Amino acid sequence: MITTVVKILGGFIVTFISGTGYIGIALLMAVESACIPLPSEIIMPFSGYLVFAGRFNLWAVAIAGALGCNIGSIVAYYIGAVGGRPLAERYGHYVLVTKHDLEMADRWFARYGDWAVFFARLLPVVRTFIALPAGIARMNFVRFNVYTFLGSLPWCFVLAYAGMKLGERWRSLGPYFHRFDTVFLILLVAAGVWFIRNRWKNRLPAN
Repeated sequence: MITTVVKILGGFIVTFISGTGYIGIALLMAVESACIPLPSEIIMPFSGYLVFAGRFNLWAVAIAGALGCNIGSIVAYYIGAVGGRPLAERYGHYVLVTKHDLEMADRWFARYGDWAVFFARLLPVVRTFIALPAGIARMNFVRFNVYTFLGSLPWCFVLAYAGMKLGERWRSLGPYFHRFDTVFLILLVAAGVWFIRNRWKNRLPAN
């Protein structure tokens, strides 16, 4: 059953990206970088799978992903620059943004300054929200975009490369998915329920 779930999820992403090409990769990564928790850990590996399938070029996929990060980050940057923390707190609950998310990004920026934008792009979770405090601090816009791209490129490349390599082994891994279907399904459902419950419980309160 877990094989079916993986195939459906992967099929949707692969179909979307196949139909929209590099622009689709950039769009999905832009959504993630606009402070909406759409995991790049899913987007980029499946893009890498299409590299394995001969549809895309690995470096072009990584660059498209990094450019998408820039596009989405500009949106978050201006939300921070124009509306500040109050605007993020007012509307963050609609996309299940938690107070912890914003506080973690704030701490990173307070500790590392402008370089936080670069380093945060190499890490899960905080990479999604770091543009907000950068905007609030009115970080130099050109430097913000340069650091965002340079930090996002290796992240996108590594995930796409992993997806490409996994694609080469996908057929050999198939029997293991079938063998542990029930265990994987239970873990998948439990993780999904925990993620949604945790984010709903800790989401920013509506004003």
